[in-house]
Amino acid sequence: MTSRSSSNRTQMIATAGLSIALFAVLDYFKIRLPYNIAGGTISLSMTAIVLFALLYGPGWGMVVGALCGLIDFMLEPYAAAPFQVVLDYPVAFACVGLAGILAPVAWRLLRRGKRYAVAGVALTAALIGALIRLVPHFISGVIFFAANAPKGQNVYLYSLVYNLSYLVPAAVACGIVLALVAPVVLPLLRGREASHA
Repeated sequence: MTSRSSSNRTQMIATAGLSIALFAVLDYFKIRLPYNIAGGTISLSMTAIVLFALLYGPGWGMVVGALCGLIDFMLEPYAAAPFQVVLDYPVAFACVGLAGILAPVAWRLLRRGKRYAVAGVALTAALIGALIRLVPHFISGVIFFAANAPKGQNVYLYSLVYNLSYLVPAAVACGIVLALVAPVVLPLLRGREASHA
Protein backbone atom coordinates (compact mmCIF):
# COMPACT_ATOMS: atom_id res chain seq x y z
CA MET A 1 0.00 0.00 0.00
CA THR A 2 2.79 2.39 0.93
CA SER A 3 4.73 1.35 -2.17
CA ARG A 4 1.72 2.08 -4.38
CA SER A 5 1.12 5.43 -2.67
CA SER A 6 4.78 6.34 -3.18
CA SER A 7 4.56 5.29 -6.83
CA ASN A 8 1.44 7.41 -7.36
CA ARG A 9 3.12 10.41 -5.75
CA THR A 10 6.19 9.98 -7.95
CA GLN A 11 3.99 9.73 -11.02
CA MET A 12 2.10 12.87 -10.01
CA ILE A 13 5.34 14.84 -9.49
CA ALA A 14 6.66 13.67 -12.86
CA THR A 15 3.39 14.63 -14.54
CA ALA A 16 3.50 18.03 -12.81
CA GLY A 17 7.00 18.59 -14.19
CA LEU A 18 5.87 17.64 -17.68
CA SER A 19 2.84 19.92 -17.39
CA ILE A 20 4.98 22.88 -16.34
CA ALA A 21 7.41 22.18 -19.20
CA LEU A 22 4.49 21.97 -21.65
CA PHE A 23 3.15 25.25 -20.27
CA ALA A 24 6.51 26.95 -20.89
CA VAL A 25 6.66 25.67 -24.47
CA LEU A 26 3.07 26.68 -25.26
CA ASP A 27 3.58 30.04 -23.54
CA TYR A 28 6.49 30.76 -25.87
CA PHE A 29 4.21 30.56 -28.90
CA LYS A 30 1.70 33.29 -28.21
CA ILE A 31 -0.04 36.04 -30.11
CA ARG A 32 0.34 39.54 -28.77
CA LEU A 33 -2.69 41.69 -29.46
CA PRO A 34 -1.75 45.12 -30.88
CA TYR A 35 -4.23 47.00 -28.70
CA ASN A 36 -3.13 45.43 -25.40
CA ILE A 37 -0.43 47.75 -24.15
CA ALA A 38 -0.03 46.16 -20.71
CA GLY A 39 0.34 42.50 -21.56
CA GLY A 40 -2.58 40.34 -22.60
CA THR A 41 -1.66 37.59 -25.05
CA ILE A 42 -3.41 34.62 -26.60
CA SER A 43 -1.76 31.23 -26.18
CA LEU A 44 -2.58 27.60 -25.52
CA SER A 45 -0.57 27.55 -22.27
CA MET A 46 -3.64 27.14 -20.04
CA THR A 47 -4.17 23.76 -21.70
CA ALA A 48 -1.32 22.26 -19.65
CA ILE A 49 -2.78 23.47 -16.34
CA VAL A 50 -6.35 22.36 -17.08
CA LEU A 51 -5.19 18.93 -18.25
CA PHE A 52 -3.20 18.42 -15.05
CA ALA A 53 -6.13 19.67 -12.96
CA LEU A 54 -8.42 17.14 -14.66
CA LEU A 55 -5.90 14.46 -13.75
CA TYR A 56 -5.34 15.34 -10.10
CA GLY A 57 -8.11 17.71 -9.04
CA PRO A 58 -8.32 21.40 -8.15
CA GLY A 59 -5.90 21.39 -5.19
CA TRP A 60 -2.88 20.12 -7.06
CA GLY A 61 -4.12 21.92 -10.16
CA MET A 62 -3.79 25.22 -8.28
CA VAL A 63 -0.27 24.34 -7.12
CA VAL A 64 0.86 23.58 -10.66
CA GLY A 65 -1.01 26.64 -11.92
CA ALA A 66 0.81 28.90 -9.46
CA LEU A 67 4.17 27.45 -10.53
CA CYS A 68 3.22 28.01 -14.17
CA GLY A 69 2.37 31.62 -13.30
CA LEU A 70 5.88 32.09 -11.92
CA ILE A 71 7.30 30.58 -15.11
CA ASP A 72 5.17 33.00 -17.15
CA PHE A 73 6.57 35.91 -15.15
CA MET A 74 10.15 34.71 -15.60
CA LEU A 75 9.68 34.29 -19.36
CA GLU A 76 8.14 37.70 -19.90
CA PRO A 77 7.90 39.82 -16.75
CA TYR A 78 5.57 42.79 -16.53
CA ALA A 79 5.71 44.40 -13.11
CA ALA A 80 3.93 47.55 -12.01
CA ALA A 81 3.99 46.66 -8.30
CA PRO A 82 4.75 43.60 -6.14
CA PHE A 83 1.07 42.87 -5.40
CA GLN A 84 0.24 43.23 -9.10
CA VAL A 85 2.84 40.57 -9.90
CA VAL A 86 1.27 38.25 -7.33
CA LEU A 87 -2.24 38.80 -8.74
CA ASP A 88 -1.37 38.57 -12.43
CA TYR A 89 0.96 35.59 -12.26
CA PRO A 90 0.81 32.95 -9.47
CA VAL A 91 -2.71 33.80 -8.26
CA ALA A 92 -4.23 34.15 -11.75
CA PHE A 93 -2.79 30.88 -13.02
CA ALA A 94 -3.56 29.08 -9.77
CA CYS A 95 -7.18 30.02 -10.46
CA VAL A 96 -6.98 28.11 -13.76
CA GLY A 97 -6.22 24.99 -11.71
CA LEU A 98 -9.69 25.25 -10.15
CA ALA A 99 -10.91 23.77 -13.44
CA GLY A 100 -10.11 20.50 -11.68
CA ILE A 101 -13.46 20.68 -9.90
CA LEU A 102 -14.74 18.83 -12.98
CA ALA A 103 -12.17 16.02 -12.61
CA PRO A 104 -14.59 13.60 -10.86
CA VAL A 105 -17.14 14.13 -13.63
CA ALA A 106 -14.53 13.46 -16.32
CA TRP A 107 -13.38 10.23 -14.66
CA ARG A 108 -16.92 8.98 -14.12
CA LEU A 109 -17.62 9.47 -17.81
CA LEU A 110 -14.35 7.80 -18.81
CA ARG A 111 -15.19 4.75 -16.71
CA ARG A 112 -18.47 4.51 -18.61
CA GLY A 113 -16.68 4.86 -21.95
CA LYS A 114 -18.36 8.18 -22.79
CA ARG A 115 -15.40 9.89 -24.42
CA TYR A 116 -17.49 12.40 -26.37
CA ALA A 117 -18.99 13.61 -23.11
CA VAL A 118 -15.47 13.92 -21.66
CA ALA A 119 -14.64 16.24 -24.55
CA GLY A 120 -17.49 18.50 -23.42
CA VAL A 121 -16.30 18.39 -19.83
CA ALA A 122 -12.76 19.33 -20.92
CA LEU A 123 -14.08 22.26 -22.94
CA THR A 124 -16.18 23.41 -19.98
CA ALA A 125 -13.19 23.04 -17.63
CA ALA A 126 -11.11 25.34 -19.83
CA LEU A 127 -13.86 27.97 -19.83
CA ILE A 128 -14.27 27.71 -16.05
CA GLY A 129 -10.52 28.03 -15.49
CA ALA A 130 -10.34 31.12 -17.68
CA LEU A 131 -13.42 32.67 -16.04
CA ILE A 132 -11.96 32.27 -12.55
CA ARG A 133 -8.58 33.53 -13.83
CA LEU A 134 -10.39 36.69 -14.93
CA VAL A 135 -11.03 37.71 -11.31
CA PRO A 136 -7.43 38.50 -10.20
CA HIS A 137 -6.65 40.08 -13.58
CA PHE A 138 -9.74 42.27 -13.27
CA ILE A 139 -8.74 43.37 -9.74
CA SER A 140 -5.20 44.06 -10.90
CA GLY A 141 -6.49 46.13 -13.81
CA VAL A 142 -8.69 48.25 -11.56
CA ILE A 143 -5.98 48.87 -8.97
CA PHE A 144 -2.80 49.13 -11.02
CA PHE A 145 -3.75 49.96 -14.61
CA ALA A 146 -6.56 52.50 -14.22
CA ALA A 147 -4.35 55.12 -15.88
CA ASN A 148 -4.48 53.11 -19.12
CA ALA A 149 -8.24 53.53 -19.42
CA PRO A 150 -9.39 56.00 -22.08
CA LYS A 151 -10.36 59.37 -20.66
CA GLY A 152 -13.89 59.29 -19.27
CA GLN A 153 -14.24 55.50 -19.41
CA ASN A 154 -15.26 53.63 -16.28
CA VAL A 155 -12.17 51.84 -14.96
CA TYR A 156 -14.16 48.73 -13.99
CA LEU A 157 -15.55 48.42 -17.50
CA TYR A 158 -12.11 49.07 -18.96
CA SER A 159 -10.49 46.32 -16.90
CA LEU A 160 -13.27 43.86 -17.69
CA VAL A 161 -13.24 44.48 -21.46
CA TYR A 162 -9.45 44.56 -21.62
CA ASN A 163 -9.02 41.23 -19.85
CA LEU A 164 -11.87 39.55 -21.70
CA SER A 165 -10.30 40.64 -25.00
CA TYR A 166 -7.53 38.07 -24.64
CA LEU A 167 -8.99 35.58 -22.14
CA VAL A 168 -12.06 34.71 -24.21
CA PRO A 169 -10.17 33.72 -27.39
CA ALA A 170 -7.49 31.94 -25.31
CA ALA A 171 -10.16 30.02 -23.39
CA VAL A 172 -11.99 28.98 -26.56
CA ALA A 173 -8.75 27.88 -28.26
CA CYS A 174 -7.64 25.90 -25.18
CA GLY A 175 -11.10 24.40 -24.81
CA ILE A 176 -11.14 23.13 -28.39
CA VAL A 177 -7.67 21.59 -28.02
CA LEU A 178 -8.65 19.97 -24.70
CA ALA A 179 -11.89 18.62 -26.17
CA LEU A 180 -9.83 16.84 -28.82
CA VAL A 181 -6.97 15.71 -26.58
CA ALA A 182 -8.40 15.03 -23.11
CA PRO A 183 -10.51 11.92 -23.94
CA VAL A 184 -7.38 10.20 -25.28
CA VAL A 185 -4.64 11.62 -23.05
CA LEU A 186 -6.31 11.40 -19.63
CA PRO A 187 -6.57 7.58 -19.60
CA LEU A 188 -3.03 7.25 -20.96
CA LEU A 189 -1.54 9.45 -18.24
CA ARG A 190 -3.36 7.83 -15.34
CA GLY A 191 -3.75 4.28 -16.69
CA ARG A 192 -5.35 1.97 -14.17
CA GLU A 193 -5.65 4.79 -11.65
CA ALA A 194 -8.70 5.98 -13.58
CA SER A 195 -10.79 3.36 -11.85
CA HIS A 196 -9.89 4.87 -8.47
CA ALA A 197 -10.43 8.55 -9.40
